[in-house]
Amino acid sequence: MINKLRNKLRNKLHKKLRGLPLLWLLVVSLLLGHNASLWLGQRNGPDTNILALLPSGQQDPVLQQAFRQMVDAAQQRMVVLIGADDWPQAARAADAYDAVIRQHPAVLQSPGDIGQQVQNDWLKTFTPARLRLLTPAQRSALQTAPPSQWVETALSGLYGAFSGPKLGSWQDDPFGLFSGWVQERAQETPVRPRDGKLFVESKGRSYAVVLMTVQQAAFSMAAQDTVLPVLADAAKAARQSAPDVEIVQAGILLHAAAASRQASHEMSTIGIGSLIGILLMMWCSFRSLKPIALIALSLLVGCLGALSVSWLVFGKIHLLTLVFGASLIGIAQDYSIYFLCARLGTPATLSSPRLMRQLVPGLGLMLAAALIGYFGLALTPFPGIQQMAVFSSAGLVFAWLTTVCWLPWLVRADSFQTTALADRYSLSLRHWPVLRWHWKTMAAAVLLVALAIAGLSRLTVSDDIRALQTPNKVLLADQLKLGKLLDAPTPVQFYLVQAASADAVLAQEELLKQQLAPLIDEHIISGYQAISNWVPSSGVQKANRALVERTLLATGGPLTAVAKAIGEEPAWAEKLRQHLLQQTSLLTPDDFLKSPAGEPWRHLWLGKTSKGYASIVALRGLNDYRNLPRLAQLAQSPPLTLLTPSAQTGSSVLWMDKASEISSVLSYYRQTMSWGIVGAYLAIYLLLLLRYRRAAWRVIAPPALASLGVIALFGWCGIPLQLFHVLACLLILGLGVDYGIFLQEPADRQRRFAWLTVGLSALSALFSFGLLALSGSPPLHAFGLTMLLGMAAIWGLAPCFSLPLLTPENKDQHHVPH
Repeated sequence: MINKLRNKLRNKLHKKLRGLPLLWLLVVSLLLGHNASLWLGQRNGPDTNILALLPSGQQDPVLQQAFRQMVDAAQQRMVVLIGADDWPQAARAADAYDAVIRQHPAVLQSPGDIGQQVQNDWLKTFTPARLRLLTPAQRSALQTAPPSQWVETALSGLYGAFSGPKLGSWQDDPFGLFSGWVQERAQETPVRPRDGKLFVESKGRSYAVVLMTVQQAAFSMAAQDTVLPVLADAAKAARQSAPDVEIVQAGILLHAAAASRQASHEMSTIGIGSLIGILLMMWCSFRSLKPIALIALSLLVGCLGALSVSWLVFGKIHLLTLVFGASLIGIAQDYSIYFLCARLGTPATLSSPRLMRQLVPGLGLMLAAALIGYFGLALTPFPGIQQMAVFSSAGLVFAWLTTVCWLPWLVRADSFQTTALADRYSLSLRHWPVLRWHWKTMAAAVLLVALAIAGLSRLTVSDDIRALQTPNKVLLADQLKLGKLLDAPTPVQFYLVQAASADAVLAQEELLKQQLAPLIDEHIISGYQAISNWVPSSGVQKANRALVERTLLATGGPLTAVAKAIGEEPAWAEKLRQHLLQQTSLLTPDDFLKSPAGEPWRHLWLGKTSKGYASIVALRGLNDYRNLPRLAQLAQSPPLTLLTPSAQTGSSVLWMDKASEISSVLSYYRQTMSWGIVGAYLAIYLLLLLRYRRAAWRVIAPPALASLGVIALFGWCGIPLQLFHVLACLLILGLGVDYGIFLQEPADRQRRFAWLTVGLSALSALFSFGLLALSGSPPLHAFGLTMLLGMAAIWGLAPCFSLPLLTPENKDQHHVPH
């Protein structure tokens, strides 16, 4: 009765399983339709913005807003220095360069020549507030210098032939205060106007400065493909105009384009090499294209499913996610290879659908182990890696279902045969040493443990984001030279100043600058850029005006003495005094930033934020990163003593060091992921216990020992441990468990075909991931090197931990589940 019921249930299940291929065909058809609508109907191309791959910070939102504003200002800016031995030659080459740029306004925009009208418009911004703008030296002189000194200054400006540049008429600035203030502002950059152009000189060589704005996102690969030819044509035109001209270029777009070219080249060469290796391996094993076609079918459906799921989850997919994700779901070929090799080792009397039902438990364990590994990838701070984890996980699931639903109906018992090479390899398993507990094993274990402990004790860690970058040497040299010539600030280290009002922000900046002054004297920095350099706080402006009125414009003061010295009546002095006092307006940040004078500094002002008002104080001449802790220390105890109590509310100074922030994020996730790996091993071991009981440790031991061995080897070789090594260890776990399952599942007569599965899978992983060790990109090299060493180690260790082959002596000592 029980047997009849069991057979009845089995027949019903078999009939239902016959419908799986058609049901899965319907699902795949829906996937094809969805992908067709994405790529052809909606024309949703992949995202090419490399900046989208960077980790998001876990910081103050205003601080993140400030960093984005600094980066946005920097990434759209292109600076080109055109140098020659004499200025006319440099100017001629700059004209030729700029002429080409002007032909492509949709790609690059250049402000063109700086005419007199532009300079006049620039000065008009400050005219109403001239008496309120003083340098620290001028304030000190007004408080200490005798009146006769100011009289001499005024007379020198009126009659002197070498009294310096004059900004407007003498009557507008008789004591040269405004001219002196403008000259100090000019010290924020060595660039000067000359013949309608921007000019800088170094070591007797003249450089014309060409400023350009990129009209598209600098990290967009499409923008890079458009901008670079225009720059090349412009440089060619400049050299034709002046053959000996020197061209120095700098811009984030150039570095992004170089990185994109390197990644594209490596992915094409490494990808092609990987594909050729896998195809050759499969041909040598089966001498037939059908296994390759079946494996490709499962991978194709996996890619389609991964695309649909990822687009539904993220709304878009990055191009590099497609490249790396497609290679990572190459793990899915293990499922097809496992079934094909099992088919070779199974008698023809057992149909493929029945064989698949026997293999499903092991295949399910493989999928679960891999998904646990990819779940760890999804916890990283990199949006690109998060997308890759989802893409690969979905691809694995869809490829697994394709293997289970379709391959049993597409592969017959006589579909193909193994080659002599595959037979020789599969039979080599009988000669492989199997772990047994005796004194030799114990001695080898003690020795290996001692070596591992010694290697781990030497291991260091490195989370510095700078170590993950390999900038183009030519571009780096140009960047350093241009930064030195222009004394440009860095966009990744700055102070964020916050307060309850715009005026309180300016006052807070002024206090911060007082603390930065000693650092300039010590040459730690060369200077700073701040809105308060151009727009003093209202308190300072009022104090400046009162000081000028009291010292220079009072009745009987220096102005009266000047009138007497030049033979003018007291009425003339009073009239001039009233003319100067008409300059009554307070200069505000809004007035300044709306003007042409404020355009280069708009990125320093955040204005109204969720916490009040905020601004940025950027640092110039910061070259020695060993001084960063001292700069950060200034923000730990912000000086608020000179502010009014109302202004102190909500005031703060925060230090932003984006490189250190990202490095700290990498450190945090490296530590978190390391513990995550321990948790993944525990979770997978508990999963394996359900099927393999006491033999579960044999499945988990090879990847664990391989990972520890690779990390210990890094310690011996002096290679610092970083996040990408840890990420590779996660994948070593996911793949390595598969090999243990391959060797634990089959009966002894099928064990050699399981060993063939391990060999094909291991070679495939080495081709897919190990070749990344050849990459010039430090993260990819670290990932690939770990995978190369780890997978090779697992390949050699896995058969050592498999159950011994059955012999009459041990036949009843263990049981392998089916």
